[in-house]
Amino acid sequence: MKEVQAVTSLALSPERERNTRMVKYSIAMGLRLVCIGACFLVSGWWLLLPAFGAVILPYFAVVVANSVTRAPSGGAPLRPGSLGVYSPE
Repeated sequence: MKEVQAVTSLALSPERERNTRMVKYSIAMGLRLVCIGACFLVSGWWLLLPAFGAVILPYFAVVVANSVTRAPSGGAPLRPGSLGVYSPE
């Protein structure tokens, strides 16, 4: 019986995966800019929250941006086996 390939079992293309990671990183860095701006507007003990966010967010942004998404639950795509020598019967 022939194995049936499903397109949904394939992983994302490298370009699309890179794009999603860049979007996640950009959102985190945008949030960091908001935290830096809030440092100039907030005073007292509340200043620690945006300052903490501005210092810690780059670490998490890099970790999230460098994490590679796994293939869907369908598993890895099937690949052909190794090459063999053909001998006519």
